[in-house]
Amino acid sequence: MAIRDPKLNYRHEDGIYLIELFLRSPRQIFNSLDPAPFHEKDLDNDAEAYIVEAVEELHVNTPMQLCIYLPPEELNTEQAQDLPEAIHHYFGYRVTTSGRALRTKLQQGRFSLFVGLAFLVACLTARSALQHYLMGTLHDVIDEGLLIIGWVSMWRPVQIFLYDWWPIRYRQRVHETLSRIDVRVLPQFAHAVQTSPASA
Repeated sequence: MAIRDPKLNYRHEDGIYLIELFLRSPRQIFNSLDPAPFHEKDLDNDAEAYIVEAVEELHVNTPMQLCIYLPPEELNTEQAQDLPEAIHHYFGYRVTTSGRALRTKLQQGRFSLFVGLAFLVACLTARSALQHYLMGTLHDVIDEGLLIIGWVSMWRPVQIFLYDWWPIRYRQRVHETLSRIDVRVLPQFAHAVQTSPASA
């Protein structure tokens, strides 16, 4: 069975894919409990998840636009005009927070590597020393146990440097893309198909 290309879920114009949101008012895209000024508000969780997921499906290198459809009477309001700046500001902030998370993860990796290497060296040293004090089955069991536990101590830094850091870096790239994405605020017509989670 063929895997459906996720790009087929999005309309496109002249090779540019459209991430579309249908709103009743500009405020609908933001967290209603955030007391910050309009252009500094956090996005609503569902709206952010939808937008981020769309960029991940399309891939950050794909040409795309964020199209926000509003009722005609909302188009000329100050809040509607501020939507592009507010969205760029929010995802610029998310670039900073994801960058901080990446640095923290890499710091954990370096510390885990230091601890793991020190413990591994201690285990190997103990194995060498045991050769002078133990013989037979007991020596073999402890010798193998020290070797295994020494290498197990390296599991955490290996996991961080091979697997854990790159999803955080990719999410940061998604946020970077959204911090400069072309945002269009357009009139919403009655026949528009409202399919996004932020739709009216």
